[in-house]
Amino acid sequence: MQEKKMTEDKVRVGVQQRVLPDYRVAFFTCLAERFPERLSVFAAQPLAQEMIRPANAIPQATLVAGINLHFFHPAHPLYFCWQLGLLRWLGQWRPQVLIVEANPRYPATRLAVQWMHRNGGKVLGWGLGAPPLQGPLAHLRQAERRSFLRSLDGVIAYSRRGAEEYRRAGVSPERVFTAINAVARRPKIAPPPKPSSFEGKPKVLFVGRLQARKRIDRLLQACAELPANLQPQLVIVGDGPHRPTLEELAAQLYPDTRFLGERRGAALEEVFAWADLFVLPGTGGLAAQQAMAHALPLIVAQGDGTQEDLVHPENGWLLPPDDLNALKSALAEALSDAARLRRMGAESFRLAVEEVNVEAMAAAFEQAIRVVLQA
Repeated sequence: MQEKKMTEDKVRVGVQQRVLPDYRVAFFTCLAERFPERLSVFAAQPLAQEMIRPANAIPQATLVAGINLHFFHPAHPLYFCWQLGLLRWLGQWRPQVLIVEANPRYPATRLAVQWMHRNGGKVLGWGLGAPPLQGPLAHLRQAERRSFLRSLDGVIAYSRRGAEEYRRAGVSPERVFTAINAVARRPKIAPPPKPSSFEGKPKVLFVGRLQARKRIDRLLQACAELPANLQPQLVIVGDGPHRPTLEELAAQLYPDTRFLGERRGAALEEVFAWADLFVLPGTGGLAAQQAMAHALPLIVAQGDGTQEDLVHPENGWLLPPDDLNALKSALAEALSDAARLRRMGAESFRLAVEEVNVEAMAAAFEQAIRVVLQA
């Protein structure tokens, strides 16, 4: 038994990523702590218009640069990306387990899966899920996705909904794992308690990239339509192509809005500590987990399924996407009862400690790795 444990502990792990955003460094650092000096990540650069800040290094792991050849834009339904250098990296690193993006639109990944299986290795996919596809050639693309998923030894989903979608796509239930998406470590110290009533106007915070799909315009409109006694101070943190348009709209629609630009480290921590409520009115946004670690209640629009693992009635409001009335109603309810918001914030903090953090995410990855190795 001890010899088996020693053999498992020497497992070499490889991870393929189209792009490695810098917000993923905390997670991969955590994973590297479980496989010290035995984790290598292969990734390439994003397109300039994606406005993704790539990572430069991962403590206790190696980061190997590839080259992405993009065909169409990543948002296009027929997009695909060829990654140069992927097989060369595999031949040099020779991992026992390879974790790839569960995305059939990267043809080189199929070759990597075949290489791993020829050399006795295992392959895990990692992705958002497998929702029904729309647009050109949807039927063929769906069949291609099913074929790709079945070629893997297991799949790790970002969310419980995503895990269920993989099972419905034909992946055996015992080969589907869930690692709730997170970007921050488990908080060790609870933030100072806030008073049971607002000090002046309530404070509402958004953090994320300023792009159309984030629907910050809806947040501005909803705040403007609230009763005067509930209208908050609104702070927008982040940058992006939509910022000039949003600043102009805010000046006309809701002047009690401040745009702080991009903030990181202590400057970002300060803004989270200032806020009473965190709101993500559009799709996507991992800052919700950071807000939970600062004991903030949430108003979040439904999107890829990860939001359902973060937001419950006890710590916030999960809204239909792009629903102005639902957003306005949730804001009015939230900002009318400060004491309730404090209780909901305490539940957010509990979830950040116990369930939604990069340590828990890395533990789920390690479990998936051990299971496929033993299969």
